[in-house]
Amino acid sequence: MTDPKRTALHEEHTALGASFTDFGGWDMPLKYGSELAEHRAVREAAGLFDLSHMGEVWVSGPDAAAFLNTALVGNLAAVAVGRAKYSLICDAGGGIVDDLIVYRITDTRYLVVPNAGNAETVAGLLAERAEGFHAEVSNASAETSLVAVQGPAAERILLDLLDERQHEAVTGLRYYAWAAASIGGSGSATASGPDTGSMPDRGSGADTGSGIAAGAPIDVLLARTGYTGEDGFELFVPNDRAAELWRLLLAAGAPHGLIPAGLASRDSLRLEAGMPLYGNELSREVTPFEAGLGPVVSFAKEERFAGRDALEARREAGPGMRLVGLRGSGRRAGRAGYSVLSGGEVVGRITSGQPSPTLGYPVALAYVSPEHAEIGTRLEVDLRGRPEPFEVVPLPFYRRPATG
Repeated sequence: MTDPKRTALHEEHTALGASFTDFGGWDMPLKYGSELAEHRAVREAAGLFDLSHMGEVWVSGPDAAAFLNTALVGNLAAVAVGRAKYSLICDAGGGIVDDLIVYRITDTRYLVVPNAGNAETVAGLLAERAEGFHAEVSNASAETSLVAVQGPAAERILLDLLDERQHEAVTGLRYYAWAAASIGGSGSATASGPDTGSMPDRGSGADTGSGIAAGAPIDVLLARTGYTGEDGFELFVPNDRAAELWRLLLAAGAPHGLIPAGLASRDSLRLEAGMPLYGNELSREVTPFEAGLGPVVSFAKEERFAGRDALEARREAGPGMRLVGLRGSGRRAGRAGYSVLSGGEVVGRITSGQPSPTLGYPVALAYVSPEHAEIGTRLEVDLRGRPEPFEVVPLPFYRRPATG
């Protein structure tokens, strides 16, 4: 049995009293104290997550755009430099190998971010599919850390750490966009905006242990592509600066209510936001159409991307099952694997479910037969032999209040 891998921040989590769990082959913090408190901190102030188990795969070369249009279902050639796009990599049968985010760094360079347990699989598939293209695939997952600041106070926390010359770029950073930034330091920040095609240079500043760094700034790729339903930022950084960055963010965020948050709260937050999770809602057993991700597939592009024939056929035939949101009328929550019933007959199964900390009632994602997928359909969930009423409701369950 192989020991789970550890991120560059593992010692930080241990020092903070985290409890750990195996996730995708990684020993990751589950929570630091109360998962409910961590959930509420993200909804009301901010939470700091270690996402370094995620993969980072670079695709570079004059054919990078055309290659990704062949390897993935989305139209990555149409993504502007400085922007990002959610996409899927499918097998020949149209099954979902992984969902991922693709950042366009330059005209000829992209950063692909797959899920933790799939990083090597995705990097390998991309390398296979790159044959015949002038494109190079490089898996930098082992050298790269990723931390996320999520919550309504996230922007204010980042601004406290950035030189004023970078503030406008951050406040103007759109959802699903990225910029280069320098965190901390003594005022030698670089201008924000798309970099020239590589991860930000590694700095050499020493950690001060608290407050704003007195040494060299930490160059990061700063993205606004959150997974919690809140505003927030993801910061890609080389492993050797990750601990320093983590401590800076904790120190700067504490006055704003930021606390470290683990995978338990990350899962409840993404469920409230109605976002699918690979291994729960997404797998090779379903196509994008079952998962409600049909719009992610671009049939308008000319490339014969992997899985296209199978997906065209599925689009014509219609999905065999549909992913829906369920709201419970009682207090008990359905869990992954529980049966969904109609008139006593099994019509589906739950893939994710729990009581919603924010909304105060049980929520779940479930695959059900198409005739039971309409909004307002009343169903039941078999809670260990006791059927409880649930209703099909629109997604997301939770939508953050509009600002401004």
